[in-house]
Formats: sequence, C-alpha cells, structure tokens
Amino acid sequence: MKHLIAPSLLAADFSNLKKDVEMINQSEADWFHLDIMDGVFVPNISFGIPILESIKPLAKKPFDVHLMITDPDRYIEAFQKAGADIYNVHYEACNHLHRTVQSIHASGMKAGVTLNPHTPVALLEDIVADLDLVLLMSVNPGFGGQKYIQNTYSKVAQLKELILKKNSRALIEVDGGVDNSNAKQLIDQGADVLVAGSYIFKSANPMETIAGLKSL
Repeated sequence: MKHLIAPSLLAADFSNLKKDVEMINQSEADWFHLDIMDGVFVPNISFGIPILESIKPLAKKPFDVHLMITDPDRYIEAFQKAGADIYNVHYEACNHLHRTVQSIHASGMKAGVTLNPHTPVALLEDIVADLDLVLLMSVNPGFGGQKYIQNTYSKVAQLKELILKKNSRALIEVDGGVDNSNAKQLIDQGADVLVAGSYIFKSANPMETIAGLKSL
C-alpha cells in the first residue's frame, strides 16, 4: 500500500478555513487530520464538534479525528454524527481500552489508539489485533510546530514488528514534526500514514508540499 498523507487542520488558516479544506480536497492528500484538545489532557484547547460539522459538507476525504481529551468515551456518538471516520483515542486517557475500541467499532467508525512519546509500544500487545490504526506521537502532544523526537524511528519499527506478529490490520500513523527531513525514513521503518501540519500549511505551495510527501 502506498503511504497516506493526512494534513493537520490545526495549522490551517481559521480565518479562511474553507480555502484550506478545498486545497486539501484538490491535493494528493488522503485524509483530513483533526486534533481535538480539551486543555486538560493536553495544555492547549483547539476546536470541537461544531468545526467538524461545518466543514464536513465541504470535505471530500475521510476525517481522521485525534482525541487529545480526557474521557473520550463520552463523545463517540457525537463525533460519529459530526462526520468522523476514524476515532483515535490516547492509550493514556482510557481506563478500559478494549471496551472503548468495541464502542468505536459499534458506532461504525474505525478505531485508532495513540501513544505519547514516553509510552512503550509493547503495551499494545493485547489490543493491537483489534485496531485499525496506531498513531505514534513524535512530539509531546498539545502544540504544533515542535521538534521531531528521533526515538520515533525505532518505535515505528517495533510497532511494525508487533503488528506482523499479531496479524493485525492496523496502519501506523506518525504525527509531530514530520517533514522532508524524516518522512522517507519513517516510511522505510514501516509508517503508513504521515500527519503534517505546519510543514504543509506554512509552506509557499501547500499542494506541492503534499505532493512531495506523497511521492516519497
């Protein structure tokens, strides 16, 4: 499978969000990546359900929703109704992760689990076979534009090994500081989906930047 590109709307121009949504529609990007932050689980507040509802009619690609919030179980149905296609929760935020994954699947969405930089891949051994996606944070979650954490390469390789061992269908996604200096090595280690925010939206030509990541 050719790797996927998921531009993060956290870095988009919110004074003209429609323009950036249409740019992603026309680009070689595969998904919209939407970072939902509550100011509790992470030290930042981003956006929520009203933004999803407003851009869903405009968007022509799936919504990859990354919940950086406490108690994400409470919002499964609400985000599904708002248009989420993938519901991605943090391992660190879920007391009963298997139950959460079951609820996500029951709602009709794909289930993803995110690991913070300090969280070992091995903790997913008993759940990875049930997942559609695993997101590895390559920065500490909460703010865009951070420096990439080099240890992510080995985590991707470890996760790929675990997925193969468990016959899992899960895709490996990486988010944080992804650009042309590390994207190829991440793909070579086994990454399937690259999330990029500032690197895309702050570039002179975002569509060309997306095309460049897609062509690696």
